Amino acid sequence: MQLPPLVQSFVLHFGEMGSRWGINRTVGQIYALLYVSDRPLCADDIVEALGVSRSNVSMGLKELQAWRLVRPSHQPGDRRDFFTTPEDVWTIFRTLAEERQRREIDPTLSMLRDALLETPADPAEQHAQARMRAMHDLIEQVTDWFAEVRRLSPDTLQTLMGLGAKVSRVLEFKDKLRLLPGKGKARDAEAGHG
Repeated sequence: MQLPPLVQSFVLHFGEMGSRWGINRTVGQIYALLYVSDRPLCADDIVEALGVSRSNVSMGLKELQAWRLVRPSHQPGDRRDFFTTPEDVWTIFRTLAEERQRREIDPTLSMLRDALLETPADPAEQHAQARMRAMHDLIEQVTDWFAEVRRLSPDTLQTLMGLGAKVSRVLEFKDKLRLLPGKGKARDAEAGHG
């Protein structure tokens, strides 16, 4: 299978970026090829298109399945597995983020929780534990925020991302409203705070 120049450029770039993302070049190329393919591909198609060994393709497909980034399917009359990626880029982004959290963030949070349960033996450990608590609290806050974001629909996510810095301006405006004379007190009284 001869790749068109545009596809070849994309596939090669993903291969080079793979090492920066913690995957090997072949896995990045396989994913890129499947992502832009207009039809499901079997391992033989991938071997032919990328010019890599069958064993590398098999291992790469297993890794991508473990990441939940490709899924196998079958075609009538053919015993081979054919592979595709999810169509929706938000689904792909969500899956990548969830897998990264499960593989990298959750073990770090677990280690930090254990470290925070320890009794510091000296001032150096007290200082280290305070720093670990700050890291734990930030990571946990980001993790909780991401859990909330994951529940949003792709359309809502896209709208939210499109707002960009406008969100911070809305929050600044809200804070300025609270500072207006009588506004904060009246709202606190309505809410039963004052």
